[in-house]
Amino acid sequence: MGYEEAIIFLDGLREIKMNYQDELIRKTKQIEDIIFSYLPKEEGFQKTLISSMNYSMMGKGKRIRPLLIQETYRLFGGTGKVYEPFAAAMEMIHTYSLVHDDLPAMDNDDYRRGRKTTHVVYGTAMGIFAGDGLLTYAFEVAVKAFELEPNNSGIAKALEVLAKNSGLYGMLGGQSVDVELTGQPLDEATLDFIYRLKTGALIEGSMLIGAYLAGASEEEISIIKEIAYGIGMSFQIQDDILDIIGDASVIGKPVLSDEKNNKTTYVTIHGLDESKKKVKELSLQSIKLLNSLTYRNVFLNEFVKALINRDK
Repeated sequence: MGYEEAIIFLDGLREIKMNYQDELIRKTKQIEDIIFSYLPKEEGFQKTLISSMNYSMMGKGKRIRPLLIQETYRLFGGTGKVYEPFAAAMEMIHTYSLVHDDLPAMDNDDYRRGRKTTHVVYGTAMGIFAGDGLLTYAFEVAVKAFELEPNNSGIAKALEVLAKNSGLYGMLGGQSVDVELTGQPLDEATLDFIYRLKTGALIEGSMLIGAYLAGASEEEISIIKEIAYGIGMSFQIQDDILDIIGDASVIGKPVLSDEKNNKTTYVTIHGLDESKKKVKELSLQSIKLLNSLTYRNVFLNEFVKALINRDK
């Protein structure tokens, strides 16, 4: 490649990156508008509870999971709005887990996403209720998909995924083991279980929901599961890496917290270099599988790369 060709190539990469950032901002705003449209009205005797739920949802998040639902749905040719209730429901479930994580009995955090946590503003009891409310209301929202496409057979499968991947055999199960064994030495099998459920389950669930709603085949569903596994694992391992080498002002939380809490991580077991290598290996495999599908979604490809290689 000559000098001029190299310049053109690099300019092309910059343009793709800039276009992706513009698209990410636009799509995140679009997703937030959808999520906010499904929030309950703050009225009635339970107004304080609803206010605490909405406060929790209004914090500035990346909206990773609803974006994965939307973009996987579109990857398989979905063009309707049936994914929207599920996008809102998934973010409610993710947010409820954060509200409960912040409680005094758990991490006892005073700040989340740059503002006071729900239990600090509304009290511990209402913080518990806010999480409970978001979890239960999420399913009330998700079933609204039947009103949009009553004949879509994928809705029932999507509901099954939403329930399973957020519950005992998904995120909640992984979190319970993580809390129970904090401070104890873990073997790799146990750590893999925690990562696969605590972090990976909602990522997998999001992609599966989008695929089912768009009518993906069972073979395609199997591929999506493999892709989501790679994304979820590399996402969590990257978190472990950032806890050691990240910039606290960039990642938005203190570094070296895992070491201070005597917590076993992938880096603890394998070291920093091997962990970086594993992230690269998993991410390349996920992108390769994504590209093996008949369908294409350029934004989804870039989104997955950005998730894995993030600095915060």
